[in-house]
Amino acid sequence: MLLRHIRYLLAVAEHRNFTRAAEALHVSQPTLSQQIKQLEERLGAPLLDRSGRRVNLTDAGQAYVRFARLALQDLQAGTRAMHDVQDLSRGNLRLAMTPTFTAYLIGPLLAQFYGLYPGISVSVEEMTQDRLECALTEDLVDIGIGFSGEHVPDIECQEVFVEELSLVASASHATLHRKQWLTLADFKQQPLVLLNSEFVTRRYIDDYCRMVEMKPQIAMEANSISAVIEIIRHTQLATILPREVAMAQQGLHAVQLRPPLPQRTVALLSRKGAYRSAACRAFVELANGWRMFSHPETALHQD
Repeated sequence: MLLRHIRYLLAVAEHRNFTRAAEALHVSQPTLSQQIKQLEERLGAPLLDRSGRRVNLTDAGQAYVRFARLALQDLQAGTRAMHDVQDLSRGNLRLAMTPTFTAYLIGPLLAQFYGLYPGISVSVEEMTQDRLECALTEDLVDIGIGFSGEHVPDIECQEVFVEELSLVASASHATLHRKQWLTLADFKQQPLVLLNSEFVTRRYIDDYCRMVEMKPQIAMEANSISAVIEIIRHTQLATILPREVAMAQQGLHAVQLRPPLPQRTVALLSRKGAYRSAACRAFVELANGWRMFSHPETALHQD
């Protein structure tokens, strides 16, 4: 049995179609069909049900594909381990994070990482925490930056620092620019632009509003951190984001609410038992040194 047999089977299982799988693999359809047949003969059981318009896995195929995916992940990890350069003069890091971190954390953190390890190639993706955890379990990323709490069983969580949510507005906002804190009664009167319900941050906001029994004045919703920031820069709307965003972005001002908005713990997420390359280990070590980032005016100027 060859590795290509496993790759071919997984491609058909993903596309549910021989033609599309063959195109993705850059092989002819007859070649693909022949290789799958060889695998089925070797295993002594049909793996695919070809009777319908879509190709489906048989019960035996479903059982085999589960372990085939795990085996392929381990082989890919082994390949990375074999080529891993311990002196960090070269290597690769696949990083993912939930969206709010792009507004204040990832720039300075990766600037420092690049300064230390310019030979490391870094791939950065922004995604929701649910997608991030799936990507980790499928070995599509090496490390994720998200939040502690409940996770899928295969995810390992390493807490880094505590993040504080605040009311954030333009530094030239007519009333908020003079305030350091705001009562609930005043907050009820403030029109808001909020991230939509796809974001973890929005769930914290909705939970807070339910807790204090108030209905926020939502004038706008957006599915982009950068869009929310630009809107509050140019309007009298406010939003709720990590306090660190206001401190890292010019022209913004953070106001605490009373009662206070919830805090949440930022964490490094990884797949349990996954191989960590030298580049990944170096990034984790650097990120763990940023526990002080709950005070970004200090962290951004660390040597």
